Amino acid sequence: MTLSVFFAVLAAAAMHAIWNALVKVHLDRFLSITLMTLGMGAVALLALPFVGVPKAEVWPYIIASMIFHMGYRTFLIGAYKAGDFAQTYPLARGTAPLLAALGGIVVVAEVPAPLAILGIVLLSAGTLVLSFRGGAHLERLNLRAVGFALGTSIFIAGYTLSDGSGARLAATASSYAAWLFVCDAAWALVLCLIFRGPKALPLLARDWKAGVYTGVLSGAAYWIVMWAMTKAPIASVAALRETSILFAMMISVFALGEKMTGWRGAAVLSIVAGVVALRLG
Repeated sequence: MTLSVFFAVLAAAAMHAIWNALVKVHLDRFLSITLMTLGMGAVALLALPFVGVPKAEVWPYIIASMIFHMGYRTFLIGAYKAGDFAQTYPLARGTAPLLAALGGIVVVAEVPAPLAILGIVLLSAGTLVLSFRGGAHLERLNLRAVGFALGTSIFIAGYTLSDGSGARLAATASSYAAWLFVCDAAWALVLCLIFRGPKALPLLARDWKAGVYTGVLSGAAYWIVMWAMTKAPIASVAALRETSILFAMMISVFALGEKMTGWRGAAVLSIVAGVVALRLG
């Protein structure tokens, strides 16, 4: 992984943490995720005249990614409802890089270097420690919450591999990302109308500014990740992206005044060690 790719993915992770920490909308979880997806699509729509239309062989990856993203959102909402999101979401994010690494070996025959494997394991371990021991006392995870969290991680790994492969096959990562975001937004709107009906549209319109804001940040962050996967191993990029949880923890400590505990310190050291190993690998 070159230095430019390395810092680009770190920037994407920081952007992911910032929009998660600062942006709040007065909608339920389903509508909040739909609003963000629509924001990504609206911004990407402006880019379509400047990027090429993907070749026929690229579209199966875009369609697969849309399906994986739909599963990801469904299981993520289930994890919200079943258990404490402060634990279930990091559990999903922490296990996803490991699954992506295993999937990368099978799907794209991409075996990470030994140091990269160590980095992926350290990053995942730090993320999980931050999840279970990083904050105040949280309720114990139940089996239903664990199931939804692990299901979420499978879908994250799925769209990571699909998008990494599709972006590599496309003419440019920008072309793949723009068309994916637009198609995914259209599909999200269809699903919203099916499950919530036309009455959801005024609610989404009320918070359109939040949708644009989150759409720009999340879209830019994931575009960087897809571009990076055309330049570096998919598993390494996927793991480095999860440093977003580290940035979120730093925001909570330095901006929100939360306490830096011993467990948080251990998690930070594990994540930083993983980042160094990924850079050297």
